[in-house]
Amino acid sequence: MRRHPTLLPQVRQGLLLACLLPIAALAGRPDVSPAAVAEITARPDAPLLLDVRSPEEFAAGHVAGAVNIPHDQLAARLAEVEAADRPWVLVYCRSGKRATSAEEVLAKAGVEVRQIEGSWLRWEAEGRPVATPEAVESGQ
Repeated sequence: MRRHPTLLPQVRQGLLLACLLPIAALAGRPDVSPAAVAEITARPDAPLLLDVRSPEEFAAGHVAGAVNIPHDQLAARLAEVEAADRPWVLVYCRSGKRATSAEEVLAKAGVEVRQIEGSWLRWEAEGRPVATPEAVESGQ
C-alpha cells in the first residue's frame, strides 16, 4: 500500500485541531480592557463588578461600583453573586492571580465571567478613577 505524501500532514493537522478545539472553548471570552469598563458597566445588561482582593486592599481603593468578596471566601458566598442578578461577572484582583482563581470558581458554578485586563495594577498604571469608602460615603 502506497501512502499519499500530501494527505498525511492534512490528517495530522485535522487531528491537532480536533484536540485543541475543546481547550479553546474552555478558555472563555477575552478579558475586558480597563478603558472599556465604564461603558460596559453603564449598560442595562451590565455585569457584576467583583473585586476579589482583601477588604483592606478594597478599602484602600477600588473600581467604582465594585463589590468586594475576597477570593478565598467566594465559594462560600456564591449566593451573593447569584443574588446580584446580573447576566455575567467582571472580576479583578491586584495582578490577576486571585481573579483567575475566582474565575474558575465562578465558571464551575455556571456563571459567565471575564477579567479586567491587567487587573488593579494596570487600572492604576493607566490612571483610571479610584473609589474609596470615604469618597462613596461623601457622594463623590
